[in-house]
Amino acid sequence: MSEADAETAEPAGGRSGIWIEKYRPEGLDDVKGHENVVPRLKRYVEQDDLPHLMFAGPAGTGKTTAAQAIAREIYGDDWRENFLELNASDQRGIDVVRDRIKNFARSSFGGYDYRIIFLDEADALTSDAQSALRRTMEQFSNNTRFILSCNYSSQIIDPIQSRCAVFRFTQLSDDAVEAQIREIAAEEGIELTDDGVDALVYAADGDMRKAINGLQAAAVMGETVDEEAVFAITATARPEEVEEMVEQAIAGDFTAARATLETLLTDRGLAGGDVIDQLHRSAWEFDLPEQATVRLLERLGEVDYRITEGANERLQLEAMLASLALEDE
Repeated sequence: MSEADAETAEPAGGRSGIWIEKYRPEGLDDVKGHENVVPRLKRYVEQDDLPHLMFAGPAGTGKTTAAQAIAREIYGDDWRENFLELNASDQRGIDVVRDRIKNFARSSFGGYDYRIIFLDEADALTSDAQSALRRTMEQFSNNTRFILSCNYSSQIIDPIQSRCAVFRFTQLSDDAVEAQIREIAAEEGIELTDDGVDALVYAADGDMRKAINGLQAAAVMGETVDEEAVFAITATARPEEVEEMVEQAIAGDFTAARATLETLLTDRGLAGGDVIDQLHRSAWEFDLPEQATVRLLERLGEVDYRITEGANERLQLEAMLASLALEDE
């Protein structure tokens, strides 16, 4: 089911349905964790003075939700007829800008001064498509507002950025994620332990979508969602396991460190990129000397670059552990 289809479907009772859609905030007041963004967006809506907008930030931080909430508040029950959502990563060519966007912008609509086009993952648009989009934004500025969503605003050409009010969506705080998953657990009648909450927050790393999906997946396994269920279902290693691997390498015990890495990759099902992300997130939280942490981060940067360029993940991670082990000799 596409995101649009899921949005139009009525949530079923009980635990059925996709929870990220079932519990998606409907109004701007319900959007959590963005106290610096929401009041400014509300003022635009209240003053009926919506400019073109650009939402930049990591996945799962509320960019799509904020765009839909704006449409709901402006159009009420008519929001779907006046809100066009396109995913630029799937439809990234110049023809999409020329055809679908222009056709929507030209079509008639009743009772409203403008319609909204939401272009998700706009940083995936080709440079030609972005140039065409700029001209389209100029051509239909009297009756159309664009909301662009992207992970990296630097990938959007300057002429488009200058036409938009830019909002930065940062990773959600642990408190905001915890409040949401506790609320959903209570609504769904799930017993959620404190260590289960901590595990969900850790696994999500500021991504509300990931936290809610993890909660729903873990809830399928049983009535109680605890730390063990969360780490198993989200393919996330416990922080202490990752720390143990690093400590073994720094202590010069490469064989033990390699065995721990093998457990993470094979038994836990982590990908090499997952291991790197967890190491990077937790490096300063490990009980390691500062110099050792600096060496670890230096090696992580090298390994991440090499894997990005196509190198073998396992080989690069083992080489990183070997390098840390040799440093101690």
